[in-house]
Amino acid sequence: MGSPKEMQRLKTEIQLLRSLQHKHILKLYASWVDNKKRTVNLITELFTSGNLREYRTKHKKVDMKAMRRWAKQILIGLAYLHSQKPPIIHRDLKCDNIFINGNHGKVKIGDFGLAMVMQQRKTQSIQGTLEFMAPEIFGENYNELVDIYSFGMCMLEMVTGECPYSECQGFVQIYKKISEGVKPVALSKVKDAEVRSFIESCLASAADRLPASELLKSPFLLKDDIIINDNKTSKPLQEPIAFPPNLDLDLEATPIFVSLLPNGTVDNGKGSFSLVLRRGGFVLEGDMNGSNPVKLLLRIPVPNGKCKNIEFAFDLENDTSVSVATEMVQELELPSWSMPIVAKLVDAFLLKTVRGWRPCVQVGQMIQAVQNTASANGKCI
Repeated sequence: MGSPKEMQRLKTEIQLLRSLQHKHILKLYASWVDNKKRTVNLITELFTSGNLREYRTKHKKVDMKAMRRWAKQILIGLAYLHSQKPPIIHRDLKCDNIFINGNHGKVKIGDFGLAMVMQQRKTQSIQGTLEFMAPEIFGENYNELVDIYSFGMCMLEMVTGECPYSECQGFVQIYKKISEGVKPVALSKVKDAEVRSFIESCLASAADRLPASELLKSPFLLKDDIIINDNKTSKPLQEPIAFPPNLDLDLEATPIFVSLLPNGTVDNGKGSFSLVLRRGGFVLEGDMNGSNPVKLLLRIPVPNGKCKNIEFAFDLENDTSVSVATEMVQELELPSWSMPIVAKLVDAFLLKTVRGWRPCVQVGQMIQAVQNTASANGKCI
């Protein structure tokens, strides 16, 4: 990579990376130029699973819940780029440029070599990877919404495991199909109508294409959201939850206290109850109606004696206590030590309510609590 033009491109990428500080943008730790070897050296954060294309090739079966989680993180990163003043267009978004840590399910956007600051409302240069390029790029008059089109193609590849326009023979055929508005054959292989509709909305004409901030409100993406219920209002989590500094972390020997509380509903003429489990400052509550998914409410302690109520659904066929607890720790940015506490509470609840449930973790001792232990809707204890 020794040409002056290539060196300048890399220097531009370094300057841009240094200016971007966001949890879904690849972090640059250090860089230096080796003039003798004519190379630019970068040290970025490590992503153990490589990029999304490599991960998807290695893992043939990825559930839709994981893909929704990836999609939200990518869109949050794009919303950050597009909200800069002036907006930053990536211009080469593809699965090769999205990096993943499979252990934690975190993804980040990288490779900003073709990115540009949009000084004017429209730009006039053709750059990017052909299969992921929006049709309006060929007219050399486009804005940041071209990244949304590329994101739609990334979603298509994630869902099908197939690169867009792989049916085409050469760049000329791909260019002809894109410029004529012909979608990839892979789109017809998406059988889930909701998933296909979401992808199609990303691939819509520039005039009808939604920005990243609006796509994040899509019901398709919100269906797995962990909901914060604070002061009787429900909203998706926006900020990490701060734990009180004096919280007792010695919970290994702490038993789980179990109680039943009337939930105000009637089932077959009889009063219905919620099962409430408490361990330390954590409280988990849910109905005992045997439905799937199981709707649960977790209360966690926060500073100043307050608490946060977190609503989430547990799929008995696809979820495990560990996977749900891990996801919650990641999305809410909880301390890592809270993961086993949440997992134990979830497994304990399911042991009490689901016949034949096999827990992932050792639940430990469960003790019947006094009736006024407090529900997850009540005050913090």
